[in-house]
Amino acid sequence: MNRTPRPTGTRTPRAAGTRNPSPAGPRNPSPAGPRDPSPAGPRAPRPGRSAGPRRDLYAASAAALLVTAAVLVGRQVQGTRHTLFVNWPPLLASWGPHVGPGTPAAAIVAAAVVAYGPAVAARLPWRALLPAAWGTALAWTFSLALIDGWRRGIALRLTTRHEYLRVVDRFDDIPAALRDFTHHILLHSPDNWPAHVAGHPPAATLTFVLLDRIGLRGGGWAGVWCITVGATACVAVLVAVRALAGERLARRAAPFLVLAPAAVWMGTSADAYFAAVAAWTVALLALAVTRGSLVAAGTSGLLFGLTCYLSYGLTLLAPIAAAVLWLGRRGVRERPVLLVALFAGAAVVPAVFTLAGFDWWEAYRLLVTRYRQGAGGVRPYAYWVWADPACTVLITGLATAAGLLRSGTVLLRRHPADRDGVRLALLVAAALLSLLVADLSGMSKAETERIWLPFAMWLLPSCAFLPRPRAWLTTQAVLALLLNHLLWTGW
Repeated sequence: MNRTPRPTGTRTPRAAGTRNPSPAGPRNPSPAGPRDPSPAGPRAPRPGRSAGPRRDLYAASAAALLVTAAVLVGRQVQGTRHTLFVNWPPLLASWGPHVGPGTPAAAIVAAAVVAYGPAVAARLPWRALLPAAWGTALAWTFSLALIDGWRRGIALRLTTRHEYLRVVDRFDDIPAALRDFTHHILLHSPDNWPAHVAGHPPAATLTFVLLDRIGLRGGGWAGVWCITVGATACVAVLVAVRALAGERLARRAAPFLVLAPAAVWMGTSADAYFAAVAAWTVALLALAVTRGSLVAAGTSGLLFGLTCYLSYGLTLLAPIAAAVLWLGRRGVRERPVLLVALFAGAAVVPAVFTLAGFDWWEAYRLLVTRYRQGAGGVRPYAYWVWADPACTVLITGLATAAGLLRSGTVLLRRHPADRDGVRLALLVAAALLSLLVADLSGMSKAETERIWLPFAMWLLPSCAFLPRPRAWLTTQAVLALLLNHLLWTGW
């Protein structure tokens, strides 16, 4: 009897128990997953492998188009209606190509981080990496600021008519000044505060008052304080990312945190100082929920209370803190007392200021009125609601736009082997939520290149998902150098 010939390419059934010769392993693995002989367990996918380089370029191009549109439309609106109150929209800046004493140093720092940053970040012991990151960020920020020269770039920044140092002499009696603070917020009130003093709770001004009291007087010391403290923000973000998403992603993010274009404004405004306090609030909270530390939880709460008295807008740090608590919910469940320590710490600064006579809620209500009395009441919401995100592109760079796309891909696919990537993407998403709320509120029309620094710092770790970091670091460095050499920034 003739057998029907088997079609070519048909697989012959194997006997039971026969080893599967396929290098991919058995087709129906056990629910627990394949056994990995390495001590580290299953290897997670490479960062961002799910999205290709072409998509990265699409994201960066879209971000560049957004900035271009904001510049072109902004120039048209400002030229015809004069309602933006900025000279080089969407930035508070003016055109003026220049070089300065910081130019060679900035170029050297940028070249060194691009060439060696990823390798050094991958190999340096963690305890050495943190001070190295702070030192490099400090050098990068100082060198960018000095492109404008010592006086214009640092010493005079906080002494203009809008700034905190203008009112230091009015705080000779600090308790009396706090009790009387709200009486000078409105634009038409007697002896009204300068814009930045009125626009922030008194802890911001008191910082510079206390610096003056200990002998660190003048704009030079104030500028050095903001740059030195502000540069620690990148260290705080690294600490938080390592605690929540693992050391591998933290190391990959380190060069991007160090070489951020945000340094252009970290060296020119007090918001760098605010950003650092906010970053350490989140970092200590991450350590608290992952290590069960009551001291870290209490200190995080204390710093959160301080951030709310440095800037009203920093209450929007709450979504990022909530994401940290969610990611560390296991630790919170095991030690609920962490929440007690956190909230107890958070109550300290508000209690002190309230007892001293400062009413935060009343001050904020008056600030909203003051905001509408000034340029904020004239600037068109329809432009700034999308131009402010263009400012964010300029402070975080095109690499971050590509990193955000990859973060979104990680969240959508949620690969079980890439647990750390998902956790990092959730943290980045929380920062995006904070920025979205700030943007839609209408209380951040313009000047967000400095105002949003505390939130933008948490977008930068998304660059850990990018392959070929040197190419992306180059784009970050070039953007920062162009901004600082072509524009005279207002802050």
